[in-house]
Amino acid sequence: MELSCRTQRLRPDENGVNRWETVTTSCEMIPSQTTVILCDVWDNHWNRAAVSRLEPLLKPMNDLCSILRGQGVWIIHAPSDTVSFYDGCPARERMRRRCGGTPRIVRSLPDPPSPLDASDGGNDANAPDALVNRRVWTRQHPAIMIDQQKDGISDDGPEIFGCLRERGINCVLFMGVHTNMCVLNRSFGIKNLVRWGMDAVLIRDLTDPMYNPAMPPYVNHGLALELITGYIEKFWCPTVGSEDLRKAFYADANKTNANLY
Repeated sequence: MELSCRTQRLRPDENGVNRWETVTTSCEMIPSQTTVILCDVWDNHWNRAAVSRLEPLLKPMNDLCSILRGQGVWIIHAPSDTVSFYDGCPARERMRRRCGGTPRIVRSLPDPPSPLDASDGGNDANAPDALVNRRVWTRQHPAIMIDQQKDGISDDGPEIFGCLRERGINCVLFMGVHTNMCVLNRSFGIKNLVRWGMDAVLIRDLTDPMYNPAMPPYVNHGLALELITGYIEKFWCPTVGSEDLRKAFYADANKTNANLY
């Protein structure tokens, strides 16, 4: 499957002045060597604004997982802090039985500061201090279907890495929340997997940051998403649109069908 992946590179313009340039390249994704990680798509959150922003993403997330699962992509559900809810489920036990582990060599990479100041927890809905960072989530959102016969459930980086290595998977697509916090910084997040040698790709329209416009850089939420997506494209990994993934799937399916005749 051919994907249009987007990165940003710092280059001098015709006047020799450094500028960030968006670069789109064609990347090959082999479904059997690819996984999707759904990061912290919880059933609830202490911030009502975060809940309202997640709601319209749930159906597109679930639909895309269904398409990719049917193509042979492995789906991993990673609802941090709630994995015990799934104890005994086949999707959880499928990963628990595997040996965890980290690579012998971990790449040392620059880690520039985030463009978003979320030191207040991203409290844009002015939740009382007593609620900020309170764990009110109990499981993954039920709108996301878990195929117990195929999927995996884990929130442990080494465990996930061990399973990926065992299956020969080297490409990891990320969707979920929150982009500037969990998606980047969890033990299974973009930063760790890139340091461990995996090829990570963020699905940029199926993610959402945790940010309060009252904090630097004092921008509205839509621009905050653009800023953190740009940060990831510059320093960590490419991004892809969900529609690009759908198009790649249908193009690949049509090519396969044509080869049958």
